[in-house]
Amino acid sequence: MKVLITGATGLVGKELVALLLQEGITVHYLTTSKSKLEDKTHYKGFYWNPGQGYIDDTCLDGVTSIIHLAGATVSKRWTQSYKQEIIESRTLTSQLLFKTLKNTPHQIKQIVSASAIGIYKDSLTEIYTEESKNFDDTFLSNVVQKWEDHVSVFKVLGIQVCFLRIGLVLSSHGGALPEIIKPIKMGVGAPLGSGKQVQSWIHIQDLVALFLFAVQNNLSGVYNAVAPNPVTQTEFTRVFAQALKKPLVLPRVPRWVLALVLGEMHQLLFSSQHVSSEKTEREGFKFRYRDLNKAADNLV
Repeated sequence: MKVLITGATGLVGKELVALLLQEGITVHYLTTSKSKLEDKTHYKGFYWNPGQGYIDDTCLDGVTSIIHLAGATVSKRWTQSYKQEIIESRTLTSQLLFKTLKNTPHQIKQIVSASAIGIYKDSLTEIYTEESKNFDDTFLSNVVQKWEDHVSVFKVLGIQVCFLRIGLVLSSHGGALPEIIKPIKMGVGAPLGSGKQVQSWIHIQDLVALFLFAVQNNLSGVYNAVAPNPVTQTEFTRVFAQALKKPLVLPRVPRWVLALVLGEMHQLLFSSQHVSSEKTEREGFKFRYRDLNKAADNLV
């Protein structure tokens, strides 16, 4: 099997590449940085520049599935210019892939695209399944909706489309977790806001295993990429404090404080989305980290 990956040099991409190579799958990857091009056994890089509409279409040679991870991180202050980058990094890459597949002979049967649970409305009571259409009217939700819309059009080429709506990715190597637990390590950890907001999370090892599972089983449609047991923000903070053997001594951090520090991006820490993994499990996927305590012990 040969797979093409966009975003292969990011946090999730690196972990995914390692898993695919371990499974004997050949990886082609697209990068916007010529310095990151490598050509090794079963692992080869190809240059593209979505802003200029350029792609080395030999990246498609022998490939049957695409895993589409490309997209600028949302864990960075949302200035107006960076908001545009967040949007274009998802829409322009998807448009270029579509145009290339439309105009180039290929063997692609499936695209598995990253998406995000940020598409769902902020709610303390609702439990979201893949059939839920209660989308939010926020910047993040609108980004995810545009992202999915730009990938859905691949269906007109006869390509199966699968979306993995990803929750809070827990990794010790980067992403949000090291920043979230930094105050706890310093002994000044505290729940954020009311602490009642629900955080649907997934261990990075389960996430990359789910991408592999989606390719191997030729999945199509939407799947929530979250662990089976979401927790409140208070519980999340308590579990990691316990794993780090640190006390929680401060009162809750008011929302307005982080709004001042982080700007609009603070929504990421205060939105509540209780997201179901039932459909994913019905397909036969087995989570290695179902419980946050086990995930926390592994990560810290």
